[in-house]
Amino acid sequence: MPLIQCNGADLYYEDHGEGQPIVFLHGATAGLRYFEPQLMGLSNEYRTIAVDFRGHGRSEKSELGHTLGQYTRDVQTVLEELDLDRIVLVGWSMGALISWEYIHQFGTDRLRAIVDIDMEPSPVKRGDYEYGTYGTEDLEGAIDAIQQDPIGLLDEEAEALLKDPPTRELRNLILDEGSRTPPPIQGALLFGLSFIRDYRELLRSVDIPALVCAGADEKWRSVASVKYAAELIPDARFELFEGSGHCITVEEPDRFNRVLSDFIESL
Repeated sequence: MPLIQCNGADLYYEDHGEGQPIVFLHGATAGLRYFEPQLMGLSNEYRTIAVDFRGHGRSEKSELGHTLGQYTRDVQTVLEELDLDRIVLVGWSMGALISWEYIHQFGTDRLRAIVDIDMEPSPVKRGDYEYGTYGTEDLEGAIDAIQQDPIGLLDEEAEALLKDPPTRELRNLILDEGSRTPPPIQGALLFGLSFIRDYRELLRSVDIPALVCAGADEKWRSVASVKYAAELIPDARFELFEGSGHCITVEEPDRFNRVLSDFIESL
């Protein structure tokens, strides 16, 4: 099993194909399996790479380091270990936040472009911000549910994450990947949202091209809030996926692969 030692934790990763490197960053309590249609479907044209963050998927369930800042430093270690450059960095949900945090910490020297899959500039409600998925009460309720009934919460998420009722395959993916992240780690990540950076100003300063994708039937945040990210980035393209909720890469994998490939070929 391929592992990279990153700042005190062994991280599982997959690396397929050759050519232009695309690095996929998954969402919270998810894993790189959400990118299987991309890792294999695009590997004939590109080098496709994905990593399970610490505490997720097949990576080590370390006691420490469960912040966006540390996950970002882990990503930098992976890029260095694999000697990657001119990367297209694709972040889904929390993974998009980590791609922005990467630019905040390390700049864009290693990057050729970024892709935001269904994330707004700040998932936290703010006084001067008309969007935002979570308020204090929302975070408290989610942390309480994680501690009392984590499997029941995952089952609810299986319905909320997708546009259509989940197939058995997708339900199993959501439950299996979600249950690989221990509840204390899930709670730490949610608690960390209370202090998350507001990325509006950073997005205004992004100096590389971007693709922003939104699921039309997203149940957690509005299409307008995701589109707002594209409006902030100087050189951004927006794409709406009518057949998707939050999980575009597995709900419309063929179309997503075409859109991503077209974007890369336009760079």
